Amino acid sequence: MTGVTGLHHVTCIAGDAQDNVDFYSGVLGMRLVKKSVNQDSPGTYHLFYADGEGHPGTDITFFPWPEMPEAKSGVGLAMEVSLAVPLGSVDYWGERLAEHHLVVGEIETRRGTSALPFTDPHGLPLVVHETGDQRDFTPWRESPVPVEKQIRGLHSVRLWERDLAATSSFLTGVLGFVDIGEEHEWFGFEIGGGGSGRYLEIREIPDAERGKWGTGGVHHVAWRVPDDKTELEMREQIDRARRRPTEVIDRFWFKSVYFLEPGGVLFEIATDGPGFTVDEDPASLGEHLVLPPWLEPQRGEIEAALPPIKPPAESGARL
Repeated sequence: MTGVTGLHHVTCIAGDAQDNVDFYSGVLGMRLVKKSVNQDSPGTYHLFYADGEGHPGTDITFFPWPEMPEAKSGVGLAMEVSLAVPLGSVDYWGERLAEHHLVVGEIETRRGTSALPFTDPHGLPLVVHETGDQRDFTPWRESPVPVEKQIRGLHSVRLWERDLAATSSFLTGVLGFVDIGEEHEWFGFEIGGGGSGRYLEIREIPDAERGKWGTGGVHHVAWRVPDDKTELEMREQIDRARRRPTEVIDRFWFKSVYFLEPGGVLFEIATDGPGFTVDEDPASLGEHLVLPPWLEPQRGEIEAALPPIKPPAESGARL
């Protein structure tokens, strides 16, 4: 039976919306493929950054909530997002990030390839991780980053957990992951043969406090399924595991089911389709505020509550 095939998207919490656009499009060179709102709190943007076509598995998304306090590190949260970059490009990224005054760590070897940790302007822990794995990717021709260096999409996520066994059992017994063993105190799990975009790592910290959402933190991790039928099958398995999944929620560009895995991290199961081009021309993705049909009657009120944002080239940011 087909099930989860890898990462779909990771949604994080940002501060100022314009700063977020300036960094992810202007510095990281990802395309803003959808400028919309948080459908459960439409006074807040929901910004989606991905490859040139917005393939599932390439997008990191943000709720800009500048009024929130900073995220608190702790168990029950995803603590790091890893972005895939081509083999041999980590030195380029180190120089580019340093030029933009980012806090950059030392190059590490993770699962056999080079990885460079850094922190985004609002405190989110990120990594650019080299990979030669084949994956769906379309370059963004207007990116400030050369095609041969561009971010290919999501590589992996890291979670902190109080009880590794509980989450491990759920991942392998319900979601279909395979345990790939420990490396430097991080326990790895892969799906569908593994590779870039198809694994996660967990660090067990039994005595750590519970983490808290906030700016610079991860809100939830979404896993891909190919279609509605598979999503319903996965929802039934998650329900049988007593993880209390939501009903299927239509997000217009995909359909979603949310639940807490045993350690408390908010997970989502999201369908690959219909995709970001269902309501926008591929050539103009992300250029205008797009609302799902049920929010269109509130467009005037919603637009009035949102701060204006511009493309990085027009915002005055130093890029």
